[in-house]
Amino acid sequence: MYEFLEETVERNMASPAKAVAPEMTAGDLLRLFASDDLDAYPVVSNGKLVGIVSKADALKAFALTPASILPHYDDMMGTTVDEIMTRHVTTVDSQTPLQHVLHLMGAHHFKSLPVVDQNNRLKGMIAREDVIRALARCNRRQVPPLVTPAVCYYAVA
Repeated sequence: MYEFLEETVERNMASPAKAVAPEMTAGDLLRLFASDDLDAYPVVSNGKLVGIVSKADALKAFALTPASILPHYDDMMGTTVDEIMTRHVTTVDSQTPLQHVLHLMGAHHFKSLPVVDQNNRLKGMIAREDVIRALARCNRRQVPPLVTPAVCYYAVA
């Protein structure tokens, strides 16, 4: 499993990443989430990462508050990604070790992280599934441990 310590984001990330624009409506975003198996989309404007929007962010826009008696779903469908996205995004670069990605995911409960270059341009996404595949691949390279058969001695009287 020591090979895992040498694994980097570059070899394991999904690239290119599917991204959305800040101007996209919540209605379009919900349709996108319904058709894809992604938990979050990076938000890109003018070629640069400006945020991330998750399924949880999208659903929060539709939650009722104590002040609202009736939901206005039609109005909420027009809410933009810019209004609901997370702006302070933890990112990694392509040379980040997967061990560090694993730490970030565990410590902050991230399901995926955007991969950016030095100019904050989106290069890809690294997800839990990518880390799991890398761990499994590194595990297959190992020689299975020898299992010593249990030897029992019986006294016969």
